[in-house]
Amino acid sequence: MIRITHYREKCIGCYYCVDIAPTRWEIDEVDGKSLLIEASNKKGIYIAKVPDFEYDENIQAANACPVGIIKVEKI
Repeated sequence: MIRITHYREKCIGCYYCVDIAPTRWEIDEVDGKSLLIEASNKKGIYIAKVPDFEYDENIQAANACPVGIIKVEKI
């Protein structure tokens, strides 16, 4: 299992995460920032626990993020 952490408040809406991992990320039509699908929100920090097979594409999304607000770790 992996844990994805997204510091959404700092998102600039570049869409890289959506392009790379569209099954886990989408863009909020209201504010243009990315949304981590099926994540829980705790004080503006979004966390999702997802299956191992999503690791590679989400690591790529994290590495592509120009503001470095996505963290992916195996748990």
